[in-house]
Formats: sequence, C-alpha cells, structure tokens
Amino acid sequence: MKSLAQHVSEYLMMRRSLGFKAEREKWHLFAFVAFLKTQRVRHIKTALVVAWAKQPADAHPGYWAGKFGVVRGFAKYVHLIDSRHEVPSPGLLGRHPRRTTPAIYTEKEVVRILHAARERTFLRHQKKAPFKGLTHEVLFGLLAATGMRVGEAIRLDDSDIDWAGGVLVIRESKFRKSREVPVHDTVLDVLRSYREARDRQIPRRHTKSFFASLAGTRLIYNNVHTTFRQLLKSAGIERRRARVHDLRHTFVVRTVLRWYREGANVDACMPILSTYLGHRSPASTYWYLTATPELMAVVGRKLARAIGAMA
Repeated sequence: MKSLAQHVSEYLMMRRSLGFKAEREKWHLFAFVAFLKTQRVRHIKTALVVAWAKQPADAHPGYWAGKFGVVRGFAKYVHLIDSRHEVPSPGLLGRHPRRTTPAIYTEKEVVRILHAARERTFLRHQKKAPFKGLTHEVLFGLLAATGMRVGEAIRLDDSDIDWAGGVLVIRESKFRKSREVPVHDTVLDVLRSYREARDRQIPRRHTKSFFASLAGTRLIYNNVHTTFRQLLKSAGIERRRARVHDLRHTFVVRTVLRWYREGANVDACMPILSTYLGHRSPASTYWYLTATPELMAVVGRKLARAIGAMA
C-alpha cells in the first residue's frame, strides 16, 4: 500500500501535468503529511486538517483558509483511491479570504533588518554562521531593491544572472510567466561579492541555485520566512503577522509614492511597473493604492488640491 507521501507526489505530478506549478501545494502538503505522522495517523481526518491549517495561531485567517483549501483538494483526490480519507466540508475556515493588508517598512527599518542579518549569530560556535547571515542579508536586500517575489529569488540559478546586461531572468514564475528584471549596478556588485563568498565557503554545492544554504542546497521558503521574523525581533521592529512578501509591497508603495511626489503621470507608469513586477494586469498593481494608508493620504492631498483649483 502506498504511503500518503507517495500519494502527494503523484497528486503534484498530476497538477503539474495540467499546467500548475504546484509549489505552494508541495510545501503545504508535505508539511501536512509530517503533521499526521506526529499524530500517528495514516488517513486524513477533518479535525486534524482544521487543527493543522490553523497553525500558527497568530496567522491571518486567510492564510489558514488557503492551507485548508490545499489539503481539501488533495483529500478529494486521495479519497477516490481510499475512502477512509475524509474530505472536509468546504468553507470550514472561510470561503473567500481577504487579502492581507501589507506591512510597509521605512528605509531605516529595511537597513535595520539587513544589519540584523549581518550581525546575528544564527549558529553559535560554527564557522559557517557568518555566511548564513550574509545569505539572508543579500537575499532580503535583493527583495527590497527589486520587489521580486521571495520564491523568484530562491529559484534564481547562477545562469539566470546576466552580469553584462545587468538583468535577472525570472523563469516561469506566477501564472507561468517569465520576465527580465533590470537591476542597478550597486545591486550587481553586492550579488557578485556574495557569489565569491559563497564559492569560497561552499566550493561543492548540490544545486545550481544562486542562493545556497549551509548544506549547499537551495533555500527553503518556510525557513526564509522564519528567519525574517526572527530578524524583525532582533532589529526591534514590531509588525503583526509579518511576512517576507511585505518587502515586495514596500518596494511598490515606495515607488508609487516617489512618482506622486515627483509629479509623474502615475496612470501612465503603472503598466510599466506591473510588467516589471510580473503582475497579470495593472489591476493587481493598483490594489496597492487602496491597501496602504500612506498612499491614500498622498492621493487624498492631491485630490484636495485639484478640487481647490477648480473651485
């Protein structure tokens, strides 16, 4: 009889054959299988799905609902193979989770996060600890400087960096779209220095990934997220339900704020920013305008001035 982990692998293979990347499903489903092992349970039970999905306890309900939906989809698949697996009823943790309001960081806070990564001793009494700090300092710095998705940065291979052209190649990201992300020379200099340090520290890697773990493997999203939250605490920065993805939100908000303050035609610039970010349409980018109080305040002041000029 096949194990639940084997069923997960086959389910993911089926999903990918249908055109889905299934990266989020992979992380959640294998984590769920590991959870069931700790409970010494071989078959999916609704109560355990809910208990697992509602971790961590301080996460946004939308995050819980997303995890629940992933497992429910798999449960429907594996129930056809073995009816002892329960299929949770839809909507137990909400049907339409709201998008999380982004946490926006100031430039000084971003600097404090990067300094915390550089100075923190992740692994005490180990010579490789400074390299782990350097990896996260460069990774989070890249996210803040480019607005890339964290998954895109983790998937970067050495061959995806065009050093001469100053471009990062993002291959088949969200919606299976690929794009090129131009970066500033200063960013390239930091990436080049990291590559040199990485090759000295880990001369024999098990992956072509640009960012490497201490074991010479590709970074894991969940570990990166945990490290980010640890660094916020070390830097004395308080954010409720902090996420690495908020560095992307911060990049967008700071960019649009700068356009408004410089008097740029924001509507004309938004499609360019949308393409740069890899959004499916400018509508996804415009969401940031309504999700951030600071941006709304700027827009409100501009509107008030316009109305005053018309009076």
